[in-house]
Amino acid sequence: MAKLIFANTDEERELEDDSPLIEPCEEAGVPFACTEGVCGTCVIEVVEGMENLSEFTQEERDFLGDLNKERLACQCRIRQGCVKINF
Repeated sequence: MAKLIFANTDEERELEDDSPLIEPCEEAGVPFACTEGVCGTCVIEVVEGMENLSEFTQEERDFLGDLNKERLACQCRIRQGCVKINF
């Protein structure tokens, strides 16, 4: 089981390994629009655990540019372990 922690609320969610982030993030209040990685509405900051997320998609590479601390919640999956995000 993987764990997703929302830094701004300290809410924690246990997820199956390799789960998409879109549903728990939407439930926590992350705004979404297109859900296809084009609009950037769902940008999240990864505070801890970037290594536990899926590889960057081409959509993220195109939109984010600097692949440092940000991800698009509609595009990434939590592979395992613990990930702490801020939105």
